[in-house]
Amino acid sequence: MPQTYLIPEEQMDFAFMELMTATNAASKNNFDSLMVPFFCIATDVNKSQPAILRNGDLGNAIRASMTVPLYFKPIEIDGNLMFDGGIVNNFPQDVMSELFKPDIIIGHKVANDKKVADASDIMAQIANIVMRPTDFKIEVNKGIVLETHFDNIGLLDFNKIDLAIEAGKKTTLDSIDNIRNLVKRRVPKEVVDKKRQQFNAKKHELYFQNIQVEGVKDPMQRKYIIQSIKGNYDVISLSALKKEYFKLIADDHIKSIVPISRYNKETGYFDLHLKVEPQKKFEVSAGGKISTKPINQGFASLNYRAYKSRAYTISSDIYFGRFYSSFKLGGRIDYPSTLPFYLETFVTFNRWDYFASSSELFFEDVRPPYIIQNENNTRVEAGIPAGLHSKIYGGIAFSNSVDQYYQTDIFNKADEPDKTTFNTFSTVVGMENNSLNYKQFPSDGVYRYLTVKYISGRESNIPGTTSEKDNLPKIADHNYLLVQAHSTRFFHFGNKFTLGLKGEAVFSNKDLFGNFRATKLNSPGFYPTPHSKSLFIENFHSNNYFAGGVNTIVNLGANLNFRLEGYSFIPFNEALPETKEFVQKSKFIENYYLQGLAALVYQTGIGPLSISLNYYEKQDTQLYFLLSFGYIMFNKRGF
Repeated sequence: MPQTYLIPEEQMDFAFMELMTATNAASKNNFDSLMVPFFCIATDVNKSQPAILRNGDLGNAIRASMTVPLYFKPIEIDGNLMFDGGIVNNFPQDVMSELFKPDIIIGHKVANDKKVADASDIMAQIANIVMRPTDFKIEVNKGIVLETHFDNIGLLDFNKIDLAIEAGKKTTLDSIDNIRNLVKRRVPKEVVDKKRQQFNAKKHELYFQNIQVEGVKDPMQRKYIIQSIKGNYDVISLSALKKEYFKLIADDHIKSIVPISRYNKETGYFDLHLKVEPQKKFEVSAGGKISTKPINQGFASLNYRAYKSRAYTISSDIYFGRFYSSFKLGGRIDYPSTLPFYLETFVTFNRWDYFASSSELFFEDVRPPYIIQNENNTRVEAGIPAGLHSKIYGGIAFSNSVDQYYQTDIFNKADEPDKTTFNTFSTVVGMENNSLNYKQFPSDGVYRYLTVKYISGRESNIPGTTSEKDNLPKIADHNYLLVQAHSTRFFHFGNKFTLGLKGEAVFSNKDLFGNFRATKLNSPGFYPTPHSKSLFIENFHSNNYFAGGVNTIVNLGANLNFRLEGYSFIPFNEALPETKEFVQKSKFIENYYLQGLAALVYQTGIGPLSISLNYYEKQDTQLYFLLSFGYIMFNKRGF
């Protein structure tokens, strides 16, 4: 069934529970027993009738009364789906008069006059659905209607809430004399303050003990969810619950969770009721990338999910395209212990075809591939969480890579490429922290990692026709340590300007390979931008290097920004080609190389749409113009 709402509800549902749970307990779920008696109006989706909410869960009632159709998912109350009450009664002064029989009613109109919605303006269409023609009138002897006009705030401009509150406050203060004339009764402020203190004293600290799960039939699945939330603790605090709740929301096996809490007088703690909707066991997805360069590709994946006391995932995916193709198959087990951990293993086959091109900026003459990399690996990895966005992991991998390449950029079809095979066993330990908002072209969050790898392998090199004539086949063993560190972080200066800083370093005691190009192909590379991942540029590969740069972002809209990025790559002890041999630079640092891009990026929700001009300091083509939709992504290599 397709999703028919635009905003995920998980954060909103938890926020209402967090804010209203203690108040629910203090009022015993009776809105007449609140500090100020309260009711709200929702719309019964199936009956198209108003629902007057006066008791039950206060957070759910408020959530229902503001659930705009299409924008938010409807909420279920007493078995009925609820939307915003404004659909059927946008000014319920009649209900107020009937329920509370007040001396005076103070109403506040903040709705602008309806405008004809354009066919492409979905927000205006939603607003007109919700804001039906309403009679904003109260009889003169029964109250007063205040009115605030907004020229720049719409129904769904939630980011402008502070502006709306201030405008409404000003309207009220401007009308305070008229309100005073209507309200004859006076209560001293001290009396109101005391009443508020007495009510707040009834509130309990939010600690949770018993957890019930609805929507999951299998007892072992319920145990998995409860164990994921509580671990082995009998009682958990709100902060601990919040952390584990959002971890569980991110679980691929869970589609949605609605949290409801009730105070338990017998235990003195709150009970937590979770309405869970599991993901379907089978999931098939497809996608692709379209661009003006020969890096277009398709993607398809198949996932099977099941969980008992543990969560199991079997997954497979395939990439297919002229530049990159891959197949991956494997599985993962998640253990919801006191210290959760995962264990996964995958078999992956990768192939990259790097094409030589002429130096045209917009229209490239793409020649046959001058480098082909085939790589397959079997990886086993285990990890534990180290915070909300972090993990510590370790693993082993067996890899086989076969590189075919020419020693010159000028070759013909009759030439035989050099062939370098590298079979390895590797181990890795690392730490990763990732809170970026997008997989590509991010503008918020942090991404850091530190890995230490030990790699042991055998290199076999067979010369081709573009090698020196006296070159002979070579075999060499390599055993080395490789340390990699990376940091990306974004800083916001107001709503319009964002600054991103990126730094990366690689250190190793790796030996040179049998020739210069094989050495570069098997050295770590620096790929700070999406397009750079589709190129092989020798200047940006080295066994040891420092790299980094600055990313300036001008936010032009909610999902649209202009980016200007610049990066420097500084290799040390750099390998350089010579006439017959190649050598490692005698000087510690001799060269540095620059790259960057200017791009206009729109995040569509299913992938980035971008227009970019990319620069690389290298021979031949230095500027690349790219129009692209989708992600440039690869399956993992061996460690």
